[in-house]
Amino acid sequence: MKIMLITDAWAPQVNGVVVTLQQVSQQLLQLGHDVKIIHPGLFRTMPCPGYAEIRLAIGAGRQVAAAIRQFKPDALHIATEGPLGYAAWRYATRHRLNFTTAYHTRFPEYLHARLRLPTALSYCWLRRFHGAATRTLVPSPGVRSDLLRQSFDASKLVLWTRGVNTQLFHPHSETQTCTPAHDGESAVFLYAGRLAIEKNIEAFLKLDLPGKKWVVGDGPLREKLEKRYPEVYFAGAKTHAELAHFYRMASVFVFPSQTDTFGLVLLEAMACGCPVAALPAVSTQYVLGNSGAGHIDDDLRTACIKALKIPRSIPADYAKQFSWSQTSQGFLDNLAPIESSPATPATA
Repeated sequence: MKIMLITDAWAPQVNGVVVTLQQVSQQLLQLGHDVKIIHPGLFRTMPCPGYAEIRLAIGAGRQVAAAIRQFKPDALHIATEGPLGYAAWRYATRHRLNFTTAYHTRFPEYLHARLRLPTALSYCWLRRFHGAATRTLVPSPGVRSDLLRQSFDASKLVLWTRGVNTQLFHPHSETQTCTPAHDGESAVFLYAGRLAIEKNIEAFLKLDLPGKKWVVGDGPLREKLEKRYPEVYFAGAKTHAELAHFYRMASVFVFPSQTDTFGLVLLEAMACGCPVAALPAVSTQYVLGNSGAGHIDDDLRTACIKALKIPRSIPADYAKQFSWSQTSQGFLDNLAPIESSPATPATA
């Protein structure tokens, strides 16, 4: 099958959307499918306002349309709602083509946190964008329920879970050279992810914990947080291989975000044997559930202390049930043939 993926999130960005699309595209290629990825690196770009490390394609509408016509895909998947995604959406709706979308990111909540933009306006746009798709893939039942409360079409929302690479993220390490020296006695509480307001990271950093706090990642808040919390070790952005070593060295992985739609880092940490402490959220409730691989509590400190007592074999074993092969098969099962739909196209 010829599959075209349109995404505004791609390397060198480091986030769950990029990892998911990279892993799924690799799996599809191994299965013999012909995959074409349209991403910002193929176009002239500008920095995203307030998030300079994210590049947005500029004036790519005609090029995206030409790419679709030239490739002639059997299925079209629009992964993101950015400039490239919108360009593909316009082309598909104008030509009455079937396509699928995915809901990866809570943009309404992010835009409200950053710019105070009313979430009602953002959800109005998202309903229109995803409403034109044959199906919209969502990462958890909780996210699906949230979208239903925002009047999304229930018949189009389908579950599409995530996986973890257990060849990379596993409990055993041959080297620990990428981690800072420590005495090996005190507990290490680790956060990994973007340093941005929507991640609620200060809920972790301000805690009084019996050990050290490490932070892996980069983002617009890094400089501010480093000054405000000088006792915290900020390691910066790391490769996936380096990140795996940090998970193995940590006593507890702390996940303060309440806006993530899934949280791939949860699976990565658990696959390395690191138990999780988290605040209640649809992502943590779905990923952790009643697994015993972590603790969820309204009091994040309580969750951290309880997670210290969890044997590392429990999260490591639990994470094995999440595979990228299952994720990729779920993606394939929900693709829609691109042939023209009899429905009236949306007005772009």
